[in-house]
Amino acid sequence: MTENTFNTPAPGSPGSEKPRSRNGLIYGILIAALAGTWIYMLYDKNKANETIVQQGTQIDSISSSRDALQQEYNAANARLDDLISQNSRMDSLVKTKDKEIADMKARISSILSNKNATQAELAEARRLIEQLKTNIAGYQETIERLEGEKLVLAGERDVARRERDSVGMVSDSLNREVNLGSVLHASNIKLQPINVKKNGKEVATSKANRADMMRVTFDLDENRIAPTGDKEIFVAITAPDGTPLAVEALGSGRFSLEDGTEKLYTAKKTVAYVKGEKQTVSMDWKQNSDFKPGDYSVEIYHNGYRIGQGKVNMKKGGLF
Repeated sequence: MTENTFNTPAPGSPGSEKPRSRNGLIYGILIAALAGTWIYMLYDKNKANETIVQQGTQIDSISSSRDALQQEYNAANARLDDLISQNSRMDSLVKTKDKEIADMKARISSILSNKNATQAELAEARRLIEQLKTNIAGYQETIERLEGEKLVLAGERDVARRERDSVGMVSDSLNREVNLGSVLHASNIKLQPINVKKNGKEVATSKANRADMMRVTFDLDENRIAPTGDKEIFVAITAPDGTPLAVEALGSGRFSLEDGTEKLYTAKKTVAYVKGEKQTVSMDWKQNSDFKPGDYSVEIYHNGYRIGQGKVNMKKGGLF
């Protein structure tokens, strides 16, 4: 038999160095590849971290922009509400543009409430806010102009009122003078007790127990100012004890004096007065009770003014 014998190079011989060199090369390549892989992974991770940081910074920037715009919008909205609350004309002015303002505010609120709003949308919100602020400034100028016009008108109104009042005072003074001038005057006033006989004949008397009625006669003097027409004349008779002779059932009542107070009248009569002429007037007063002795006074009134007065004394009656 023939033996197959492999010859193994002895250590240190030239043949033994070749496998070792090949293995070292392979290990070196593997180590280099592994190192490159780690280097790439570290680089990629650093790039990813940098991207995340950049994205976070961008998000923070957008968020800050949105918050700043929200503050500007809130301030503009508050200013608009303040103008409306302070001026009713402003409220009317804003209402004429309600649709435009409402649409603008709705779009701004929609953008600012969106946490994922883009830079382009925030830019749109900023533009709308600036437009809203411009509108508010215009409203302010309009208010100031309207307020200025109102002050001018108020001044003109006050001047007109003063002029009117001045003219009114002159007119009132003239009217008062005319009214006073048109008040009639009574003269030749007589208060006469009358006794009426059974046959109807009337006889003047001075005895209280014989008097059946009082007759007042007087003249309305001529007046060049008082116009022709009916004049209401009031007669007030006062008894000796100071009480007025006034019985509503017999035609008595109350009338107003020129100072606004009221006075009882005994009788009244409407006189058809003719301008510029003297007229004699007669009025009778008959009461249900007897007349008392003493002094009786009579006052004549026209337009609330006393235009004449007189008196008469009635004696106590007796057999002689």
